[in-house]
Amino acid sequence: MHHASIRTADIYAAIAFYEQLGFTVTERFTTGYTLACWLEGLGGRIELIQIPEPKPAADAFGDEHYVGYYHLSFDLTELAPDLPTWLGAFRERLQRAGEEPIEVLLEPEQQAIGDRVYEVAFIRDRDGLPLEFIRVLR
Repeated sequence: MHHASIRTADIYAAIAFYEQLGFTVTERFTTGYTLACWLEGLGGRIELIQIPEPKPAADAFGDEHYVGYYHLSFDLTELAPDLPTWLGAFRERLQRAGEEPIEVLLEPEQQAIGDRVYEVAFIRDRDGLPLEFIRVLR
């Protein structure tokens, strides 16, 4: 996959948020009518596109009848010793940077999927989109 694209109300706030997650802006450009950029980190690439007259995003996590985009998932197996520690460090980075606290949708918990057990947590990004963080437990 080349990238996942996220439409944002405030590209600068979104960039600051994703930089705290470990992403780095690799390209800045316009899409003809608005600002956009590519960021790389956590094993992938995302594109942010600023929407000039944004409407609130649907609640993909909380609305059990919602159909469509659900979440991006980032595998932290090789990057973090455990999700509670990683989440705590992320909260501290945001606080030190003067950023707003995150909304945690699902505190880290274990989940069996197939023959593996994972550690899973969900947060919201600055536009309310759910992000999943996952670790394979060995």
